[in-house]
Amino acid sequence: MVFWNPWHGCTKISPGCKYCYVYRQDKMYGSSKSSSEAVKNRDFGLPMRRSRNGSYKIPAGSLVLTCLTSDFLLKEADEWREEAWEMIRNRPDCTFLFFTKRIDRFSEIMPDDWGDGYENVMIACSVENQAMADYRLPIFKSLPIRHRIIAAAPLIEKIDISAYLDKDIAEVDASGESGDDARICDYEWIVDIRRQCVEKDVPFFFHSTGAKLLKDGKLYRIKRKHQLSQAEKAGINFKTNYYEQTPNP
Repeated sequence: MVFWNPWHGCTKISPGCKYCYVYRQDKMYGSSKSSSEAVKNRDFGLPMRRSRNGSYKIPAGSLVLTCLTSDFLLKEADEWREEAWEMIRNRPDCTFLFFTKRIDRFSEIMPDDWGDGYENVMIACSVENQAMADYRLPIFKSLPIRHRIIAAAPLIEKIDISAYLDKDIAEVDASGESGDDARICDYEWIVDIRRQCVEKDVPFFFHSTGAKLLKDGKLYRIKRKHQLSQAEKAGINFKTNYYEQTPNP
């Protein structure tokens, strides 16, 4: 797994953005960058860079988690995206995954040769509450995308996504919210999403507990370093984790 952040910074557009981890980390590490201003990173060209021996610095077969310190569909990054698409297109030996809260922009800015979607691109549409699920997911389902993931994250209320679950959804990932100011995630919300997935035979992955998990009437405050492992220990994943198991093209 490799991280590629072609640009940094993002604007807040919905309730899930309230305690954005990018803003929090920038403040924590005293970054000189403005969290709300998009800037092109030095690693912009990473997918095409080579080592001294001529091999790519991102090895063939890698899963490339893309644009985790911004949103790949951010309007302020429009001037750079065409070149980013070109790099993705030129590395069919890697799989690129990005998460977005701006799926409503996708049809405006997808590449001219996108067709039914690039085989090496997975897109995760983030939904944090029912309103965003009912707005974003119909758009998401209507688009020509080969590999779709629904990211119920950061989950801030109980949601019903059963109407959007079918064979076109590769996986549903669910997570609580991280950070000291995190809103509480009720474990019953997670279990209910799992139930919806099982009923529709769609893979489910409990990715992270978040910082504050309510379970059986008790509030657990979970340190960042344990949030992934505690989710795994719950043992409620259904089938396999799609984006870790899917073979590269």
